[in-house]
Amino acid sequence: MSFSLETLRKGFTSTFWVANTIELFERLAFYGAKAVLTVYLANKVGLGPVTAGSLAGIFSGVLYSLPIVAGTFVDRYGFRKSLMACFAIFCVGYFAIGVAGMEYGHYITDVVGKTPYIIFVLLLTAIGGSLIKPCIVGTVAKTTTPDTKSLGYSIYYMLVNIGGAIGPIIALQVREGLGIEFVLVMSSAVSALNLLGTFLFFKEPPKAADEKPQSSLGVVFKNMLMVFTNGKFISFLVIFSGFWIMFWQIFYSFPFYITEILKFEQFEILETVDAWTIILLSVPLTAFAKRLSPIVAMTFGFAIASFSWLLLAFAPTIPVAIAAMVLFAIGEAIQAPRFYEYVADLAPKEQVGTYMGFAFLPVAIGSFIAGPLAGWLVEAFIRDGNSAMAWYILGGIGFGSTALMLLYNATMVKKS
Repeated sequence: MSFSLETLRKGFTSTFWVANTIELFERLAFYGAKAVLTVYLANKVGLGPVTAGSLAGIFSGVLYSLPIVAGTFVDRYGFRKSLMACFAIFCVGYFAIGVAGMEYGHYITDVVGKTPYIIFVLLLTAIGGSLIKPCIVGTVAKTTTPDTKSLGYSIYYMLVNIGGAIGPIIALQVREGLGIEFVLVMSSAVSALNLLGTFLFFKEPPKAADEKPQSSLGVVFKNMLMVFTNGKFISFLVIFSGFWIMFWQIFYSFPFYITEILKFEQFEILETVDAWTIILLSVPLTAFAKRLSPIVAMTFGFAIASFSWLLLAFAPTIPVAIAAMVLFAIGEAIQAPRFYEYVADLAPKEQVGTYMGFAFLPVAIGSFIAGPLAGWLVEAFIRDGNSAMAWYILGGIGFGSTALMLLYNATMVKKS
């Protein structure tokens, strides 16, 4: 189906638009909080960059690990109830994170200790966040037709990036106007509005006539174990996590470089360059990537994203930092669509859903590793006056992963 205003008006149900509007605001809240989280935990809460990076990595790692299992609960209890549970948990979780940085918050954190308190509230928030992906993606799948599905996912991906671009900008205004801890309060308030919007406007998508009964949790875990026996697939996911190790540095180590080396206090602005670039260039870059095989497109995108960190090492200036983020986004936009296509093609027909759930695993692995890595890079190099070495190391990880992608292609793809 061709793109037109008529398609937008008649091609999608009201539930589709409600779900995607909710996703826009959820991403706004998430990336607003994510933009400041490591700086907030390190400086305002007083945990330092090493602990702050590790905890931020655990937060995103858990959030992107659980959708594999959370989808089962979503299928059992429905999208509407799951979304309401998600936003209720987000309301409490984001606010509780913000409390740790408030004037009287120490009365609470001193009872259990700052680090245990932050771990608990981050994990609580991550559990809520794990429900959002199966709900929204599932709604898009159920409210589109074969003719509108491609455009529907494009709209979804576009709104995700718009939320990711606007969230840090709003976070900047809140941080400068009220204080960094109130960015988390803002995310809590947005989640409350999403909870209300879900209650008032979201309608449960109808089940298809040929929809199979939902699998039990035991069957889900059995299917998960079967996926882990697919060495080719798991190897691919582990290699691909290298991209996400690089991506998460935009939020984990890059803010410290911007504020402490470049002396640019409005670090949130530079964090949005990746999202804005994808919004502006995703259509032509996706068209370009379609001319390449999935493996070639992913490897090419990997290499471009890896080179972006070498730009940062080349010259510590704001224009170069912006150029590096633009280059990283170009690499991301080239590989991202082909990644999901490749995962779907690898999956046996009867296990496509399970395999697509595992598509989030590289995001999680990348975050688990990127958090502690960021803390080490900040303490050992950025704050030690040798920031170029931090970016050489990160670029090395990227190029190492690119080489592994080429090796994977030569040994597991071409010979299979």
